[in-house]
Amino acid sequence: MRVFGLEVGPLRENTYLVEGPEGAVLIDPGDEPGRILALLEATGLAPRAILLTHAHFDHVGAVAPLVAALALPVFLHPMDLPLYRHAAEAARMWGFSIPKPPLPVEPLEEGMRLFGFQVFHLPGHSPGHVAFFYPGEAPQVFSGDLLFRGSIGRFDLPGASQEALFHSLKRLLSLPAPTEVHPGHGPATTLGLEAQTNPFLTGLEWET
Repeated sequence: MRVFGLEVGPLRENTYLVEGPEGAVLIDPGDEPGRILALLEATGLAPRAILLTHAHFDHVGAVAPLVAALALPVFLHPMDLPLYRHAAEAARMWGFSIPKPPLPVEPLEEGMRLFGFQVFHLPGHSPGHVAFFYPGEAPQVFSGDLLFRGSIGRFDLPGASQEALFHSLKRLLSLPAPTEVHPGHGPATTLGLEAQTNPFLTGLEWET
C-alpha cells in the first residue's frame, strides 16, 4: 500500500490518497481540491471512490468539486448523513465556507470490506464515525478523528458521546499493536505507541 497525505484547510485536516491492490481511493478530502487534483496528476493515480470517516465540515469540504471533476462515488455511514447534509451550514457557523456536499452517497456499515479495507463503525466523535483498517503484514488504519498522536477526538460536539468514544477506542486498540495510524489531524503513529504513551488511553484495556 502507498499512502500520500496532504494537510489541507484552516483546520489542517489530513486528506489521504491511498493506493492498494484494489486501486486507489481518496479518504476525507477536506479542502483545497486544487491541491488534491494536483496530487492525482503528480502520482498518476485515478481514485475509484471517496471514503469518509465522518461528515464534519473540515473532512468533506472538497467532496463537491472532486465529484464534479472525477464523477466519484462517495461512501459514508448513514448515521452521519444529517451532518453531511448540513456540513456547509456548520462551516458557516464556525466562520468558514465550503460547497454543499453532493448526494446521494453510498452507505458504509460495520464489517463491510471494500477496496481492500475493513470498515469499523466507531462512533463517539460523531454518530456515524468509521475507521478504515487495512490488514496484512504492515497493517494500517485511517482513524479519522477518533485517535491522534497523544490525544483523542472531541466528544463535546452535537451528536458526540464520551461513552461511545471510549468504547470505540477500546475496539480500535484490539487491532494489532504495530498497526500504523493515519489520523484526521496531526502526524502518524502506531496503536502500540498510543496504548503505552497516550494519556487518554493508559487506563484502557490493551489487547495484543
